[in-house]
Formats: sequence, C-alpha cells, structure tokens
Amino acid sequence: MKIKHIYRYITLGLLGVILLTSCDKDFLDRSPKNQFAEDDVWSQLPMMEQFVNDIYWNVGHSFDRPMMSVFTDETMFDPGSDQGHGNVVKSLITPSDYLVFDTWSRTSKMRWEHHYKYIRACNVFLEQVENNEYEDQEFKNRLIGEVHFLRAYHYHNLVFQYGGVPLITKSYELTDDFLLARNTFEECIDFIVEECEKGAELLPEMHEGSNLGRATKGAAMSLKSRVLLYAASELYNSDAAWAQGYSNPELVGYVGGSQTDRLKLAKDAAKAVMDMGIYSLYKGEPTENDSLARNYDEVFTLKQTQEDIFIRNFTESGQIWSLNIGVQNLPTGYKGWGNMAPINGMVDDFEMATGEQFDWDNPEHRAEPYKNRDPRFYVNIFFDGAQWRQRPEDVVAADPYGIIQTGSYEQPDGTWVGGLDSFDTPVTTWSGTHTGYYFRKFQDISIEAPKVRTTTPWRFIRYAEILLNYAEACAELGEYGEARTYTNMLRKRVGMPDLTQVDADLVDAVRHERKIELMGEDQRFFDIRRWMIAPEVMQNAFGVDIKYHLNEERPRYNIIQVQEREWKDRFYFFPIKLEELNKNELLIQNPLY
Repeated sequence: MKIKHIYRYITLGLLGVILLTSCDKDFLDRSPKNQFAEDDVWSQLPMMEQFVNDIYWNVGHSFDRPMMSVFTDETMFDPGSDQGHGNVVKSLITPSDYLVFDTWSRTSKMRWEHHYKYIRACNVFLEQVENNEYEDQEFKNRLIGEVHFLRAYHYHNLVFQYGGVPLITKSYELTDDFLLARNTFEECIDFIVEECEKGAELLPEMHEGSNLGRATKGAAMSLKSRVLLYAASELYNSDAAWAQGYSNPELVGYVGGSQTDRLKLAKDAAKAVMDMGIYSLYKGEPTENDSLARNYDEVFTLKQTQEDIFIRNFTESGQIWSLNIGVQNLPTGYKGWGNMAPINGMVDDFEMATGEQFDWDNPEHRAEPYKNRDPRFYVNIFFDGAQWRQRPEDVVAADPYGIIQTGSYEQPDGTWVGGLDSFDTPVTTWSGTHTGYYFRKFQDISIEAPKVRTTTPWRFIRYAEILLNYAEACAELGEYGEARTYTNMLRKRVGMPDLTQVDADLVDAVRHERKIELMGEDQRFFDIRRWMIAPEVMQNAFGVDIKYHLNEERPRYNIIQVQEREWKDRFYFFPIKLEELNKNELLIQNPLY
C-alpha cells in the first residue's frame, strides 16, 4: 500500500487549512494554533494518549448509518433512502465500484485504506514511544498495550473482509519501497494473535472513571478468542474449493494443518477469558420478580454492566444527529427514520417461549404471531401492536397509548388508511417500514428520542459472545455437554428452555442462538460467510402485510416479497480496489472478481 503523506505536525483537534497570506519570515515560522509540534506530542504521555484516542475514535462502531445488519439476513435498509444498499445484497460490489461502502460513515470504515491509515498511526506511535524516556512507566506500558490491541483490531477487520493482507509494522517514508505482497491468511492470523497477546501482557484487567471504554487485558484476550474462532470456521478451512481454481488459496484460508487443532485453540482462548473470573452475564440468574425481556434490554441500554468487555461510550453533546441510533431506527410514527427493518426470516427465527419454532402454518401461531415469543423478540423487534413510549406532541392525539401501528385499516367506504408506523404512514411522506417491522434493539424507552440524543453505548465485545465462542468450538469438537451448558446460560437469562440437541443438530442450535442473542451486533455479516451459509440465507427478503378488515376481530397477515437479493460466492471476501492494485503491482486480487 502506498503511503502518500508524512505529517510534521500531528493534528489533535479540528483539522484546518492554513492560508499563507504573508511572506514575512516570522509569520512563516509560527506553529499552527490548532496543532501541536511533533516533538511536543512524543515527549508527553498525556499528548500521546490523545493521539491514541484518535485511533480509538476511528475503530468504527455500528451506530453509524447504516448498521451492518442491513447487509445480512437480519434486516433491510429503507429502499426510499437506498444509495447502493440494495446492490450490495445482490453481491454487485466490484473492484471499481464499492457502492455504499464508499459513501456512508460506518461502511466507509470497512475499507482497505481506512484500516491502513490507522494501522500506520499505530506504527508511528510504537516507533516514537521507544525514542523517548518517560517517568511514568505504567502509563507508557498501558498505552503501548492499547496500541497493540488497536492494531490487532484493525487487522482483524481487514483479514476477515479481504483475506491475507500485507502486514505492515513500520511507518513508511517517501523514499521507501511501497510495493508489498499480501501475506498469507495464516501469517495474518498468527500476527493478530501475537498482537493480542502483547496487548494482554501490558493492559490492566479493569479501568475506572474516565478510562472506562479503553482496552483491557480481557478485551485483548477476547479479540484473540474471536479471531481464532473465525479462523477455525469452514470458509477458511475449505481449501478454497468455492473459489473455482483460484491460484492463491493461501490468501483466503489455510492450506494445511488441522481444523480440529484450530478449534481447540479457539476453545482454549474463550475459556481463558471465562477463567479470568471478572466477567459475567448481566442478570444471568433472573429472579421471580425480574422482567426477562427487561433484563436483556438493560444489557444494551445501561451505561455499564459486568458483561462489558470492550465498549464505546457516548455523551449527548458528542453524539451527531445523523449517526444517532435514536433517530435512525425509531418508527416513523415517532419521527424516526426507520432505516433498518427486520425481515420476516429474522423475525420468524425467534422461538416461541416454549422453545418451539414459530410457524406461520400453525393456526395458533398465525392467529397471534407476536404472543408468547422468546423474550428477546420483544427487545429486538418493534411489531404491530407493541407498546412503546408516548408519541411526539403533534402525533399523540392520534395515538394516546403509544401502540406501534404497522398495519393498514379498512374504512367504511372501502379505502385503506395506513397506521402511524406503516409504509403509508400519515406522519411523514418519505419513510416507513416495508417489512411490517422496525428494529428496536438499543432503543432506550426512558429517552425521548429523536427529540433527545441517545447515548446508548456500543458494545464491540461483550461476555455473551465469549460464551457463544466457547459453545460453538465445543459443539464443533463434539463436546456436546459443554456446548449445551454454556449456551443454556444465555437461554436461562431470558427464561428459555434448555437445549437438548446433539451432533449436527446441536451445532445448528448453537448457531441459531448466536443469531438471536447477537442480532444487530455486527457478528452476522461475518458468521454467514465463515459458516458458508450465505448462499442459502441471502435469498430474496420478505415482510408481512397486515390488514385490519372492517368487522373482523383479528388482522390478516400476508407474507410479501420486499427486496430482491442474490448471493455470488465472490462476496465471501471484498474485492481489493482497482486503484490499490494499480498502485501496487504485487497485490493479487481476491477470487472471482
């Protein structure tokens, strides 16, 4: 990758353009008032911490627009605001057209050049920190540990998007040779694991006060767990058979060794986090007086729980309107944008409270499809008839009770009127759900969003993922008792019956539990690829059309197609951009592009 710029001054605030309006020598010798001299930054640990903060800021959380869920079988993006989202789910991304990944904030942070920009920042820091002496060795070590973790985090996103990438561990000068070949997938995984281990050695187990949210020993160990589990999955252990004779299979997976051994490493890595004894499920032992749905809801709306491993906190003043989860996903009848609409397959995957699979062909289920479901259903989904907070002042007269209305109502003259939250909502003319649902998760009912900015934290890693990592590795290894035990811990929190499956059925059950528990948390995008189930799940998306006929006690539900989708195997990985290939003749493109 070619590095074009070397900065003499490190910008720590708003970047400005300095207009030289004088040829006076003294004027030209002045330092910019909105920047700090390089020597000042690297000689002072608090200044270096600000440099590291900028790397944190650009890790990329999913409260940006859009959330990654819209590119999976979980949700779809509002077609009325489509700027390439619909083409992504048709696998139409190409080396010369990244579609929405070149336009929006969250998705642009998945790009090759974004990751390398902040990998370079990590490299600069690690070089400079060794060139100076500091009195506070503990502070120095903590920052070094954080940067190793952050470099690992950027590389783990790169590798599971692109496969093997050039491993760059130095900051380049203009006179350096920028032509680097891609490292193998295996070399990249080994490097990321090593970075996590370096970070874990230097980082504290816990932070307090203003340091909450910074990387910890557990965060580094947990990232190692995720990376090893992903790497042990089918896609990367398939000998690239899907790639139709690709001549460099070592770039997109392992070409030797044992998948079983890799699963054992993944299992051990997850167990090491569990054995730390400092994390636990929030309200993992519910009491009789607990609301099971509220227990799960608070995992995402509270500022801090014992389940948090690596999170991003927000303040109201620091939250941007357009990137605010409170306005992005609320139903349109609440003045939200309704960007993400859960699709029917995702909604139907929430079991009945008895553990039975929901089925539209079951007359009892169809009569009251939103009754007696897994408590997590009521946290993740806004559905027709769900109760929420009071409506905005200019809408409350039409609905004083705060009941979600995604259906249509027949009038005496035979016409139909859309509910306040339907596609034909009378509240707005430019948005509304196409699936009959809205995405509820992360919405705090105590906050009058979008009137007030939402400050819900984004949880990059939480303890539930570690339990699921461990359970998945155990199930794949045939250790079914262990897999059931740790999966059932998650089900117990929400009052769901224990899993009893064995063999391949248990593998599927653990995967299903992961889909439900981690909905909307950026895992599904990678899970459907690494399990190689994308061809079957990335099919046309469906929703529900709800009609309230006159003189009928219950509404009628009709399943309708809402989005065309198509999976192409090339989209197991992103293509390397054409401009990157043109800059570096040693780069090899990914399969089937």
